Amino acid sequence: MSSLCFFPFRRYGFLAAIAVVFCISLYSSGPLADEPDLSIQQSVEQALSGNPGIAEIKSRAEALAAIPSQEGALPDPTLNFGMLNVPTRSFSLQKEDMTMIEVGLSQTIPFPGKLALKEKAAEHEALAAASSVEDARLRLARDVKKAWWRLFYYDRALNVTEETEKFFQQLIDVAQAKYKTGQGMQQDVFQAQLELSKLKDEKLELTGMRHVENVQLNVLLNRKPETLARIPRQAEIKLPLLTDAGLQEKAMRSNPLFAQHDNMLDAARTKVELANKDYYPDLTLGSSYAFRQNTPEGLTRSDFLSVNLSINLPIYAQQKQAKAVDQRRSELLQKQYSAQDEHNKVHGEIAAKNAEYEHARER
Repeated sequence: MSSLCFFPFRRYGFLAAIAVVFCISLYSSGPLADEPDLSIQQSVEQALSGNPGIAEIKSRAEALAAIPSQEGALPDPTLNFGMLNVPTRSFSLQKEDMTMIEVGLSQTIPFPGKLALKEKAAEHEALAAASSVEDARLRLARDVKKAWWRLFYYDRALNVTEETEKFFQQLIDVAQAKYKTGQGMQQDVFQAQLELSKLKDEKLELTGMRHVENVQLNVLLNRKPETLARIPRQAEIKLPLLTDAGLQEKAMRSNPLFAQHDNMLDAARTKVELANKDYYPDLTLGSSYAFRQNTPEGLTRSDFLSVNLSINLPIYAQQKQAKAVDQRRSELLQKQYSAQDEHNKVHGEIAAKNAEYEHARER
């Protein structure tokens, strides 16, 4: 008699049945019954507009988009102020010829090309983050659609189960009537009652599964978990013919995950170039002007102007710069392997899912 059921289910235990009855009581409450039907398009739109996970990823992408200009800018200049050669006995600014007040300004200038490479790497990382936002939106839309169609399925399964319940109740009534008139056996009544009991268990399980899926959809839509999602009784079902080659080509052309990996690869290559640039020293230009007071006798003292140039010496290149290059090259290899692995996974998933789709479509 199980062929009359919409789907084979496991039997719920006593505690599980109590939990499901509680779920049914949630669904039967007054305020939830007033929820309007939720179409699949409305579900996707609500999720994309209000899901906090998408907002988090988008905020991260916006933060990374603000980095490139920072990386490409020169370091802030340094302003110096000092008093030089002040005698400690008198603290006079006039007695000693070399006592002066100095104001200086210095600017560090990275070796040509370093700033441009830093900015370029940050731009690629920002583009990768932007692609991750689009990828997250597509994944969210997919999850919402899957949850919506599961709810649609459970609603239809519950309808079929209820109709089957009515059918078995009629069988029980007929069997009891025949038994009372001596035209049937009591075993027929017991058998029909047993099948009806099984159907009720399956209905409880279906209701519980629908409740779980309802909660999952509400989480994706950023709604209260107990909100009842009412699914329309009818839905347009299109089953177009799809090919592996067409899907693979579309994925290569428009999948944001591939664009994300490409940008991360470009960022890693740029960082390798930057690590090689770090073998070259940075320059620091400085200038200062020293003011001197007149002598106690009133004679004028000349002020001093100083200009200086300094560079950092990469004398520990084997311990620092060389290791940094090795690090960046290893990171580049990691990104390459990750991109290839993702390509393989996507292509394999496309082939597997399309095979499942064609099998279901033919049925």
